[in-house]
Amino acid sequence: METKSKNRCFGGTQGVYTHASESTGTDMTFGLFLPEEAATGPVPLLWFLSGLTCTHENAMTKAGAQGWAAAQGIALVFPDTSPRGEGVANDDAYDMGQGAGFYIDATQDPWTPHFRMESYITKDLTDLLAKEFPLDMGRQAICGHSMGGHGALTLAMKYPGRYRSVSAFSPICHPSASDWGRKQFTGYLGADADWTGHDATLLMKDKGFDGPVLVDQGTDDQFYDLLNTSEFSAACATRRQDATVRLQKGYDHSYFFISTFMEEHVDFHAQALYA
Repeated sequence: METKSKNRCFGGTQGVYTHASESTGTDMTFGLFLPEEAATGPVPLLWFLSGLTCTHENAMTKAGAQGWAAAQGIALVFPDTSPRGEGVANDDAYDMGQGAGFYIDATQDPWTPHFRMESYITKDLTDLLAKEFPLDMGRQAICGHSMGGHGALTLAMKYPGRYRSVSAFSPICHPSASDWGRKQFTGYLGADADWTGHDATLLMKDKGFDGPVLVDQGTDDQFYDLLNTSEFSAACATRRQDATVRLQKGYDHSYFFISTFMEEHVDFHAQALYA
């Protein structure tokens, strides 16, 4: 692991690091905010998974999360959204390839060698964080935006007992029924593959989540029809899931929306992490 930068931030430290990933076969970059309390012992960890076209840097610099996390004594990790570099497959479209890993493990060429973001998040980066930093890995929560909201919801349900709570901003809720999903799943997994394990609405119907769920969706989101929030909400209702799905009047898909409600999401996770 190599330290790229460290900055004092709200009494703690915002760092950026690179490391070699076995899952992706590439070097990967992530941001990690450690609150002041980490200097004296392990602290809980909140993951933030970003959306299409983003790197580790977008949420780290735009979400305004560090101040709220510092107030709660919670660490924040900001992973990248895909493998990158020479020899890594890519696509000319913004919603496929580098910057668009969809937090799944690809099984189709040319994506298979490097696009293994589910394994990267749940194994490589998780193991590295546990080994190198003062984190209480028994107290984890997960959050995400758009494609990252899809990742947060699906990983939370696929790995029961790992995350105490899950939240999302404008998540891709039903990708197997959306142009943000069908295209990518066909390319990464194959048209005939079972996509159920990568679809938050289908997973909610099948498994549910063993903790609280919070989703915020802007009513003026320019991608509203691609996200299928109502179908996920209906699945939560059918399952009687402990969930809050809020439509926020006038908000769009941007980080202005995220930063407006970030404090509430951090507080939501703090309640679960310190329960």
